[in-house]
Amino acid sequence: MLTTQTQDRQEYVQVLEQLYRERALTPYQAGRSIPLRADQLLVVCRGALQLLTLQPDGSEALLGLAGPSTPIGLSLTTVDPYWAQALTDVDLLPLALAEVEASPILMAGLFRHLVLRLQQSEAWLALAGKRLVADRLRHLLWLIATEFGQTEERSTVRITIRLTHHQLATAIGTTRVTVTRLLKDFKAEGWLTTDQRYLVLQLPERKLAQLV
Repeated sequence: MLTTQTQDRQEYVQVLEQLYRERALTPYQAGRSIPLRADQLLVVCRGALQLLTLQPDGSEALLGLAGPSTPIGLSLTTVDPYWAQALTDVDLLPLALAEVEASPILMAGLFRHLVLRLQQSEAWLALAGKRLVADRLRHLLWLIATEFGQTEERSTVRITIRLTHHQLATAIGTTRVTVTRLLKDFKAEGWLTTDQRYLVLQLPERKLAQLV
């Protein structure tokens, strides 16, 4: 069963596709960088991508993830440099800013998903306040499960995108080696497993209630 957020996104994507059924979506394969323009929004219709910047030392920093119905674009950020990269194969709907501003339907629909994107950003920022790296990683996995999770039996949630240990490390400000060690610890604690390289979480009841 899909989480509530995932269902909402899929419904809005269907609305977009109905409104623009004569307009071709732009596909990108997993791993491809996605060009962003200042006068355009891109709406994710299928798949997931990561939003990135560079640290002063030249290393990449993961700023967030974008799934179906999420709008992205240079007009939505002041971070520089800033780019998007496909985590999976994705289909994107390009919308000119002038077109969005002229359409109340688009404005209303995009507002809801901009709010979700803002909530994600603030939740990720809140992770930085957690002193223990283990707590930061644990809560990051819960956040990702909320947005990209599929509920299964016995209160488990499968994260439907694959993230490398390096990607998780850049999101919480630690090293890949530390993430690898902590994931092993989480598995030993019994609430994290893997199935075909996908992470599967056994969530506390209070967390599970947020997903259904």
